[in-house]
Amino acid sequence: MLKKIIISFILSMLFLQACASLPRFNDKRPNFLIILTDDQRYDTMQFMPKTQSLIFDQGVAFPHAYITTPLCCPSRSSILTGMYAHNHGVWINEDELHQKTFFEYMHENSYTTGLIGKYLNTWNAEKKPEFDFWVSYKFGETRYDNPLLNVNGKWIRHQGEYITYTLGNYAIKFLEQNAKKNKPFVLLLAVNAPHNPFTPAPEDRFTKIELPARLPSFMEKDVSDKPGWIGLKDPPPDQSQIENLDVTRRGQILTLMALDRTLEKVLAKLKETGEMDNTMIIFLSDNGLQWGEHRLINQKNTLYEESVRVPFAVRYPPLIATPYVENKVVANIDIAPTLLQLAGIPIPANIDGSSLVNLLTHQGEWREGVLLEGWPPRGEYAAIHTERYVYAETVLDSYAPSLEPELELYDLEKDPFEMGNIAYNPQYKELVASLKILLEKEKIR
Repeated sequence: MLKKIIISFILSMLFLQACASLPRFNDKRPNFLIILTDDQRYDTMQFMPKTQSLIFDQGVAFPHAYITTPLCCPSRSSILTGMYAHNHGVWINEDELHQKTFFEYMHENSYTTGLIGKYLNTWNAEKKPEFDFWVSYKFGETRYDNPLLNVNGKWIRHQGEYITYTLGNYAIKFLEQNAKKNKPFVLLLAVNAPHNPFTPAPEDRFTKIELPARLPSFMEKDVSDKPGWIGLKDPPPDQSQIENLDVTRRGQILTLMALDRTLEKVLAKLKETGEMDNTMIIFLSDNGLQWGEHRLINQKNTLYEESVRVPFAVRYPPLIATPYVENKVVANIDIAPTLLQLAGIPIPANIDGSSLVNLLTHQGEWREGVLLEGWPPRGEYAAIHTERYVYAETVLDSYAPSLEPELELYDLEKDPFEMGNIAYNPQYKELVASLKILLEKEKIR
């Protein structure tokens, strides 16, 4: 009798061990992989053909995707919380985030959570309790070669390694480890590319590429219709700055090539684990970057398309059976509520974004426009961005609230490069009034 009990016990243990090594079978909630680049413009995806093919061409691409505050930490905080910056409190890169993030909610609800790469500039890279897997660097450091990383609480200098490949390898390790668990996961892979110092991988450093054509707004001659800080506070860039800009553009683009190869490997591992089609993959950047448009070189905290518009796509076969392009306005604040809804977690009332599930399933109405906002050292601005129009109000001195704001209005259908401000044209008086109402509505959320 005792022998039978022992044999039965051993068989039970072997069965449980075998089950533990199999893909999860009782928790059918989706996984989430968020791929976040750093300072990537919307018009650079042609240099990432593998990513384009694997994500954008197999899901939904959003050509009208915007960052509500186009600066690193405010944007990332909006991704993490689903809140506008005026609500989560991170207005500039030096502000700390004190709001609860979707990682905390999902960790509390039995998700395996992972952060690989950049968190926030104010964070010292020590592991945060809501993450089961943690690989990060201090205070938003952007070193590409020989990175020093905090790996699950231990500092490791990755001598002789290139950061994009290193982060990709950790992502693959995370996926391998999670394949042995009976839990869904959420992973944020937040890479350096193409942020400065935009150091390409060794094999790409001498690669010849054809730079994208400069936009008509490059070094715009007449900026009298723009806020005063562009034309008055900043002198026009000199010739050396203009020449160095091409060095910047080339470096940024070359860093994306290594990322493209890396993401192909990460997604191959995801497919190998059997979780590819049960994983919502989201690709976006934290903001864009001005390449000389409107005289702005390597700047991002502006309301113009090159700063606020980013590449954005979602791949998730259960909701996206056929790839397509969605022209409605989406934003970084929509990621948190999307993840929470699909994970079966109630969406908190303080979230400003909207779940993309409603848009992907074509249920209900979608927003008319999204709020864009920014603070000094440039002028304080607030704008409403719809599919066609962007209306903005800029106050040059945030310490003089009685100062009349400078207005801007651009019809992106007729003027996609925002060359002509029509806010003061009497022909658009009614449109300005209606957009102002929409702007005020979003500002008080």
